[in-house]
Amino acid sequence: MRKKIPVRTILIAALLICAGVYVYITFFGDTGNKTPYADFYTMVEGGNVVSAEIQGDRINFVTKDGGKFFTVNPNSPTLKEFMLMHGADVTESDSLDGFLSNVFDILFYVFFFGIIIIAFRKFISPNTFKTVRRTGVTFDDVIGMDALKKDMMQIAEIMKHPAEYRKRGIRMPKGILLEGAPGNGKTLFARALAGEAKVNFIPAKATDFESMFMAIGPLKVKLLFAKARRKAPCIVFIDEFDGIGTKRNYSGSAIETENTRIVTALLNELDGFTQNDGILVLAATNSRAALDEALIRPGRFDAKYMVPYPDDDARKKLAAYYLVGKNAAPDCTPETLAPIFKGCSCAQIESVLNRAPMIAAQQGREAFGIPEVRLAMKEH
Repeated sequence: MRKKIPVRTILIAALLICAGVYVYITFFGDTGNKTPYADFYTMVEGGNVVSAEIQGDRINFVTKDGGKFFTVNPNSPTLKEFMLMHGADVTESDSLDGFLSNVFDILFYVFFFGIIIIAFRKFISPNTFKTVRRTGVTFDDVIGMDALKKDMMQIAEIMKHPAEYRKRGIRMPKGILLEGAPGNGKTLFARALAGEAKVNFIPAKATDFESMFMAIGPLKVKLLFAKARRKAPCIVFIDEFDGIGTKRNYSGSAIETENTRIVTALLNELDGFTQNDGILVLAATNSRAALDEALIRPGRFDAKYMVPYPDDDARKKLAAYYLVGKNAAPDCTPETLAPIFKGCSCAQIESVLNRAPMIAAQQGREAFGIPEVRLAMKEH
Protein backbone atom coordinates (compact mmCIF):
# COMPACT_ATOMS: atom_id res chain seq x y z
CA MET A 1 0.00 0.00 0.00
CA ARG A 2 1.35 3.41 -0.97
CA LYS A 3 2.01 5.76 1.91
CA LYS A 4 0.15 9.05 1.88
CA ILE A 5 2.50 12.04 1.64
CA PRO A 6 1.84 14.53 4.47
CA VAL A 7 0.52 17.95 3.40
CA ARG A 8 3.30 19.61 5.37
CA THR A 9 5.93 17.81 3.26
CA ILE A 10 4.24 18.94 0.03
CA LEU A 11 4.15 22.58 1.19
CA ILE A 12 7.83 22.54 2.21
CA ALA A 13 8.80 20.97 -1.14
CA ALA A 14 6.83 23.62 -3.05
CA LEU A 15 8.53 26.42 -1.11
CA LEU A 16 11.98 24.96 -1.79
CA ILE A 17 11.24 24.59 -5.52
CA CYS A 18 10.03 28.20 -5.77
CA ALA A 19 13.07 29.43 -3.91
CA GLY A 20 15.35 27.38 -6.18
CA VAL A 21 13.73 28.72 -9.33
CA TYR A 22 14.03 32.28 -8.05
CA VAL A 23 17.73 31.89 -7.19
CA TYR A 24 18.52 30.20 -10.52
CA ILE A 25 16.81 32.80 -12.69
CA THR A 26 18.11 35.73 -10.64
CA PHE A 27 21.76 34.67 -10.58
CA PHE A 28 22.19 32.22 -13.44
CA GLY A 29 19.42 33.06 -15.93
CA ASP A 30 19.98 34.67 -19.32
CA THR A 31 19.59 38.34 -18.50
CA GLY A 32 21.14 39.81 -21.65
CA ASN A 33 23.07 43.10 -21.74
CA LYS A 34 21.90 46.06 -19.73
CA THR A 35 21.24 49.18 -21.77
CA PRO A 36 20.59 52.71 -20.50
CA TYR A 37 16.99 53.77 -20.97
CA ALA A 38 18.01 56.74 -23.14
CA ASP A 39 19.78 54.43 -25.62
CA PHE A 40 16.75 52.11 -25.60
CA TYR A 41 14.46 55.05 -26.38
CA THR A 42 16.72 56.10 -29.27
CA MET A 43 16.74 52.56 -30.68
CA VAL A 44 12.95 52.37 -30.56
CA GLU A 45 12.65 55.76 -32.18
CA GLY A 46 14.99 54.62 -34.96
CA GLY A 47 12.96 51.46 -35.56
CA ASN A 48 15.81 49.21 -34.42
CA VAL A 49 13.76 47.32 -31.76
CA VAL A 50 11.94 44.24 -33.13
CA SER A 51 10.20 43.06 -29.94
CA ALA A 52 9.95 44.11 -26.32
CA GLU A 53 8.64 42.39 -23.21
CA ILE A 54 7.52 44.57 -20.33
CA GLN A 55 8.15 42.59 -17.15
CA GLY A 56 7.53 44.52 -13.97
CA ASP A 57 10.30 47.10 -13.49
CA ARG A 58 12.27 45.76 -16.42
CA ILE A 59 11.98 45.75 -20.23
CA ASN A 60 13.58 42.91 -22.21
CA PHE A 61 14.00 43.71 -25.92
CA VAL A 62 15.49 42.26 -29.10
CA THR A 63 17.09 44.38 -31.80
CA LYS A 64 17.07 43.80 -35.58
CA ASP A 65 20.52 42.22 -35.50
CA GLY A 66 19.29 39.62 -32.97
CA GLY A 67 20.85 41.18 -29.90
CA LYS A 68 19.14 40.68 -26.53
CA PHE A 69 19.12 43.54 -24.08
CA PHE A 70 17.21 44.84 -21.11
CA THR A 71 16.65 48.22 -19.53
CA VAL A 72 14.78 49.83 -16.68
CA ASN A 73 11.03 50.30 -17.08
CA PRO A 74 10.09 53.90 -16.23
CA ASN A 75 6.41 52.87 -16.02
CA SER A 76 5.43 55.61 -18.46
CA PRO A 77 1.75 55.40 -19.52
CA THR A 78 2.69 56.28 -23.13
CA LEU A 79 5.71 53.96 -23.52
CA LYS A 80 3.81 50.95 -24.86
CA GLU A 81 2.03 53.08 -27.47
CA PHE A 82 5.38 54.68 -28.42
CA MET A 83 6.96 51.26 -29.08
CA LEU A 84 3.97 50.03 -31.06
CA MET A 85 3.98 53.16 -33.18
CA HIS A 86 7.61 52.44 -34.13
CA GLY A 87 7.01 48.85 -35.25
CA ALA A 88 7.99 46.91 -32.10
CA ASP A 89 6.04 43.81 -31.06
CA VAL A 90 5.17 44.51 -27.41
CA THR A 91 4.08 41.96 -24.81
CA GLU A 92 3.54 42.19 -21.07
CA SER A 93 4.08 39.55 -18.43
CA ASP A 94 4.40 39.36 -14.69
CA SER A 95 7.87 39.68 -13.33
CA LEU A 96 9.48 36.72 -11.59
CA ASP A 97 9.28 38.64 -8.32
CA GLY A 98 5.57 39.19 -8.86
CA PHE A 99 5.05 35.55 -9.79
CA LEU A 100 6.92 34.31 -6.74
CA SER A 101 5.06 36.81 -4.59
CA ASN A 102 1.77 35.40 -5.82
CA VAL A 103 3.00 31.85 -5.22
CA PHE A 104 4.09 32.66 -1.69
CA ASP A 105 0.79 34.44 -1.04
CA ILE A 106 -1.12 31.36 -2.18
CA LEU A 107 1.04 29.07 -0.06
CA PHE A 108 0.57 31.34 2.94
CA TYR A 109 -3.21 31.29 2.60
CA VAL A 110 -3.22 27.52 2.08
CA PHE A 111 -1.08 27.08 5.19
CA PHE A 112 -3.10 29.59 7.23
CA PHE A 113 -6.51 28.19 6.34
CA GLY A 114 -5.14 24.65 6.63
CA ILE A 115 -4.18 25.35 10.24
CA ILE A 116 -7.63 26.84 10.90
CA ILE A 117 -9.39 23.82 9.37
CA ILE A 118 -7.20 21.34 11.27
CA ALA A 119 -7.77 23.19 14.55
CA PHE A 120 -11.49 23.48 13.88
CA ARG A 121 -11.74 19.76 13.05
CA LYS A 122 -9.88 18.97 16.26
CA PHE A 123 -12.26 21.07 18.35
CA ILE A 124 -15.43 19.63 16.82
CA SER A 125 -14.25 16.21 15.72
CA PRO A 126 -16.85 13.50 16.26
CA ASN A 127 -13.96 11.38 17.56
CA THR A 128 -13.94 13.58 20.66
CA PHE A 129 -16.49 11.16 22.08
CA LYS A 130 -15.38 7.53 21.91
CA THR A 131 -17.85 4.69 21.90
CA VAL A 132 -17.00 1.85 24.28
CA ARG A 133 -18.79 -1.25 23.01
CA ARG A 134 -18.05 -3.41 26.04
CA THR A 135 -17.00 -1.79 29.30
CA GLY A 136 -15.93 -5.10 30.85
CA VAL A 137 -17.40 -3.96 34.20
CA THR A 138 -20.53 -5.20 35.95
CA PHE A 139 -22.11 -4.59 39.35
CA ASP A 140 -20.06 -7.51 40.69
CA ASP A 141 -17.02 -5.24 40.32
CA VAL A 142 -18.63 -2.45 42.37
CA ILE A 143 -18.17 -2.79 46.12
CA GLY A 144 -21.04 -1.53 48.24
CA MET A 145 -23.94 0.66 47.02
CA ASP A 146 -26.32 -2.32 47.20
CA ALA A 147 -29.50 -0.22 47.31
CA LEU A 148 -28.39 1.76 44.27
CA LYS A 149 -27.49 -1.44 42.42
CA LYS A 150 -30.99 -2.80 43.05
CA ASP A 151 -32.59 0.28 41.51
CA MET A 152 -30.20 0.28 38.58
CA MET A 153 -30.69 -3.40 37.83
CA GLN A 154 -34.25 -2.59 36.85
CA ILE A 155 -32.97 0.15 34.51
CA ALA A 156 -30.59 -2.38 32.94
CA GLU A 157 -33.47 -4.81 32.40
CA ILE A 158 -35.57 -2.10 30.76
CA MET A 159 -32.70 -1.30 28.40
CA LYS A 160 -32.29 -4.97 27.52
CA HIS A 161 -36.01 -5.62 27.00
CA PRO A 162 -37.64 -2.25 26.15
CA ALA A 163 -40.58 -3.73 24.21
CA GLU A 164 -41.68 -5.96 27.10
CA TYR A 165 -41.69 -3.08 29.56
CA ARG A 166 -43.42 -0.80 27.06
CA LYS A 167 -46.35 -3.24 26.93
CA ARG A 168 -46.64 -2.86 30.69
CA GLY A 169 -46.69 0.93 30.39
CA ILE A 170 -43.16 1.37 31.78
CA ARG A 171 -40.84 3.65 29.92
CA MET A 172 -37.09 3.99 30.32
CA PRO A 173 -35.98 7.21 32.02
CA LYS A 174 -34.40 9.76 29.72
CA GLY A 175 -31.85 10.78 32.29
CA ILE A 176 -30.47 9.75 35.68
CA LEU A 177 -28.49 12.07 37.92
CA LEU A 178 -25.83 10.66 40.25
CA GLU A 179 -24.72 12.99 43.03
CA GLY A 180 -21.87 12.27 45.40
CA ALA A 181 -18.46 13.29 46.67
CA PRO A 182 -15.44 12.83 44.37
CA GLY A 183 -13.85 9.41 44.49
CA ASN A 184 -16.93 7.41 45.48
CA GLY A 185 -17.17 5.52 42.20
CA LYS A 186 -19.73 7.35 40.08
CA THR A 187 -17.81 6.69 36.87
CA LEU A 188 -17.23 3.03 37.75
CA PHE A 189 -20.93 2.69 38.55
CA ALA A 190 -21.90 4.17 35.17
CA ARG A 191 -19.60 1.75 33.35
CA ALA A 192 -21.03 -1.13 35.37
CA LEU A 193 -24.58 -0.17 34.40
CA ALA A 194 -23.59 -0.22 30.72
CA GLY A 195 -21.96 -3.61 31.29
CA GLU A 196 -25.05 -5.01 32.97
CA ALA A 197 -27.35 -3.68 30.22
CA LYS A 198 -24.92 -4.85 27.50
CA VAL A 199 -25.22 -1.57 25.60
CA ASN A 200 -22.75 0.93 24.13
CA PHE A 201 -21.14 3.40 26.53
CA ILE A 202 -20.21 6.95 25.43
CA PRO A 203 -18.27 8.78 28.16
CA ALA A 204 -17.87 12.57 28.21
CA LYS A 205 -16.82 15.17 30.72
CA ALA A 206 -17.38 18.89 31.14
CA THR A 207 -13.95 19.81 29.74
CA ASP A 208 -14.81 18.09 26.44
CA PHE A 209 -17.24 20.95 25.73
CA GLU A 210 -14.81 23.75 26.49
CA SER A 211 -13.21 25.67 23.63
CA MET A 212 -11.43 28.94 22.92
CA PHE A 213 -14.04 29.55 20.20
CA MET A 214 -17.57 30.64 20.93
CA ALA A 215 -20.44 28.30 19.93
CA ILE A 216 -18.17 25.24 19.78
CA GLY A 217 -19.58 23.94 23.08
CA PRO A 218 -23.21 23.75 21.85
CA LEU A 219 -22.00 22.20 18.59
CA LYS A 220 -20.22 19.48 20.57
CA VAL A 221 -23.43 18.79 22.48
CA LYS A 222 -25.19 18.18 19.16
CA LEU A 223 -22.33 15.94 17.97
CA LEU A 224 -22.51 13.90 21.18
CA PHE A 225 -26.22 13.20 20.85
CA ALA A 226 -25.98 12.62 17.11
CA LYS A 227 -23.44 9.89 17.82
CA ALA A 228 -25.67 8.52 20.61
CA ARG A 229 -28.57 8.15 18.15
CA ARG A 230 -26.32 6.23 15.75
CA LYS A 231 -25.00 3.96 18.51
CA ALA A 232 -28.32 3.35 20.32
CA PRO A 233 -29.09 1.56 22.52
CA CYS A 234 -26.44 3.27 24.58
CA ILE A 235 -25.64 5.14 27.77
CA VAL A 236 -24.28 8.67 27.49
CA PHE A 237 -22.28 9.39 30.63
CA ILE A 238 -21.43 13.04 31.36
CA ASP A 239 -19.00 13.45 34.24
CA GLU A 240 -18.53 16.76 36.09
CA PHE A 241 -22.02 17.70 34.91
CA ASP A 242 -22.04 20.83 37.07
CA GLY A 243 -19.21 22.12 34.85
CA ILE A 244 -21.59 22.59 31.88
CA GLY A 245 -25.08 22.44 33.39
CA THR A 246 -24.84 25.29 35.88
CA LYS A 247 -27.68 27.74 36.36
CA ARG A 248 -27.97 30.18 33.50
CA ASN A 249 -26.81 33.69 34.20
CA TYR A 250 -27.73 36.42 31.72
CA SER A 251 -24.97 38.79 32.81
CA GLY A 252 -23.82 39.24 29.21
CA SER A 253 -20.24 38.04 29.71
CA ALA A 254 -18.76 35.75 27.06
CA ILE A 255 -18.33 32.85 29.50
CA GLU A 256 -21.89 33.09 30.78
CA THR A 257 -23.24 33.43 27.24
CA GLU A 258 -21.42 30.27 26.17
CA ASN A 259 -22.63 28.42 29.27
CA THR A 260 -26.21 29.49 28.51
CA ARG A 261 -25.89 28.22 24.95
CA ILE A 262 -24.54 24.85 26.16
CA VAL A 263 -27.40 24.46 28.66
CA THR A 264 -29.93 25.42 25.97
CA ALA A 265 -28.39 22.88 23.59
CA LEU A 266 -28.65 20.21 26.29
CA LEU A 267 -32.30 21.09 26.89
CA ASN A 268 -33.07 20.84 23.18
CA GLU A 269 -31.30 17.50 22.83
CA LEU A 270 -32.95 15.99 25.91
CA ASP A 271 -36.35 17.08 24.58
CA GLY A 272 -35.49 15.85 21.10
CA PHE A 273 -35.41 12.13 21.80
CA THR A 274 -37.92 9.76 23.37
CA GLN A 275 -37.61 6.70 25.54
CA ASN A 276 -37.98 4.65 22.36
CA ASP A 277 -34.64 5.95 21.08
CA GLY A 278 -32.80 3.69 23.53
CA ILE A 279 -30.60 6.50 24.88
CA LEU A 280 -30.05 6.93 28.60
CA VAL A 281 -28.21 10.03 29.81
CA LEU A 282 -26.33 9.35 33.04
CA ALA A 283 -24.84 12.50 34.58
CA ALA A 284 -22.54 12.72 37.59
CA THR A 285 -22.15 15.81 39.77
CA ASN A 286 -20.64 16.86 43.07
CA SER A 287 -23.20 19.63 43.53
CA ARG A 288 -26.80 19.22 42.43
CA ALA A 289 -27.65 22.68 43.82
CA ALA A 290 -25.44 24.30 41.15
CA LEU A 291 -27.37 22.76 38.25
CA ASP A 292 -29.97 24.60 36.20
CA GLU A 293 -33.45 23.64 37.45
CA ALA A 294 -34.89 23.39 33.94
CA LEU A 295 -32.17 20.93 33.02
CA ILE A 296 -32.78 18.42 35.82
CA ARG A 297 -36.57 18.62 36.02
CA PRO A 298 -38.66 15.41 35.68
CA GLY A 299 -39.04 14.45 32.04
CA ARG A 300 -35.38 15.18 31.40
CA PHE A 301 -33.74 13.64 34.44
CA ASP A 302 -36.42 11.40 35.90
CA ALA A 303 -34.35 9.83 38.66
CA LYS A 304 -31.82 11.33 41.03
CA TYR A 305 -29.63 9.17 43.26
CA MET A 306 -27.05 9.87 45.92
CA VAL A 307 -23.81 7.90 45.71
CA PRO A 308 -22.91 7.65 49.40
CA TYR A 309 -19.65 7.20 51.22
CA PRO A 310 -18.93 3.50 51.85
CA ASP A 311 -20.74 2.09 54.90
CA ASP A 312 -19.03 -0.16 57.44
CA ASP A 313 -19.57 -3.33 55.42
CA ALA A 314 -18.37 -1.67 52.22
CA ARG A 315 -15.27 -0.31 53.97
CA LYS A 316 -14.36 -3.82 55.13
CA LYS A 317 -14.73 -5.16 51.60
CA LEU A 318 -12.73 -2.28 50.14
CA ALA A 319 -9.96 -2.73 52.71
CA ALA A 320 -9.81 -6.47 51.98
CA TYR A 321 -9.69 -5.74 48.24
CA TYR A 322 -6.89 -3.16 48.47
CA LEU A 323 -4.85 -5.20 50.97
CA VAL A 324 -4.34 -7.95 48.39
CA GLY A 325 -0.65 -8.18 47.48
CA LYS A 326 0.45 -5.87 50.30
CA ASN A 327 2.56 -6.88 53.31
CA ALA A 328 0.32 -5.81 56.18
CA ALA A 329 0.98 -6.43 59.87
CA PRO A 330 -1.31 -8.93 61.71
CA ASP A 331 -3.15 -6.07 63.43
CA CYS A 332 -3.97 -4.47 60.05
CA THR A 333 -7.16 -6.33 59.07
CA PRO A 334 -10.31 -5.21 57.25
CA GLU A 335 -12.18 -5.26 60.58
CA THR A 336 -9.65 -2.96 62.30
CA LEU A 337 -9.31 -0.68 59.26
CA ALA A 338 -13.03 -0.14 58.63
CA PRO A 339 -13.58 2.22 61.62
CA ILE A 340 -10.44 4.18 60.73
CA PHE A 341 -11.76 4.75 57.20
CA LYS A 342 -15.14 6.07 58.33
CA GLY A 343 -16.09 9.08 56.17
CA CYS A 344 -13.48 8.23 53.52
CA SER A 345 -14.28 7.78 49.85
CA CYS A 346 -13.33 4.68 47.90
CA ALA A 347 -10.46 6.55 46.26
CA GLN A 348 -9.15 7.77 49.63
CA ILE A 349 -9.10 4.23 51.03
CA GLU A 350 -7.12 3.00 48.05
CA SER A 351 -4.69 5.92 48.28
CA VAL A 352 -4.10 5.47 52.03
CA LEU A 353 -3.43 1.74 51.66
CA ASN A 354 -0.96 2.55 48.88
CA ARG A 355 0.82 5.22 50.94
CA ALA A 356 1.08 3.21 54.19
CA PRO A 357 3.54 0.60 52.79
CA MET A 358 5.67 3.43 51.41
CA ILE A 359 5.89 5.02 54.87
CA ALA A 360 6.86 1.68 56.39
CA ALA A 361 9.57 1.18 53.74
CA GLN A 362 10.99 4.64 54.46
CA GLN A 363 11.31 3.62 58.13
CA GLY A 364 13.03 0.37 57.21
CA ARG A 365 10.16 -1.98 58.00
CA GLU A 366 8.87 -4.75 55.75
CA ALA A 367 5.24 -4.68 56.91
CA PHE A 368 2.99 -1.72 57.62
CA GLY A 369 0.53 -1.51 60.48
CA ILE A 370 -2.10 0.75 61.99
CA PRO A 371 0.41 3.56 62.87
CA GLU A 372 1.44 3.87 59.21
CA VAL A 373 -2.20 3.84 58.13
CA ARG A 374 -3.04 6.64 60.55
CA LEU A 375 -0.03 8.63 59.40
CA ALA A 376 -1.10 8.19 55.77
CA MET A 377 -4.61 9.30 56.76
CA LYS A 378 -3.21 12.58 58.11
CA GLU A 379 -1.54 13.26 54.76
CA HIS A 380 -4.93 12.96 53.10
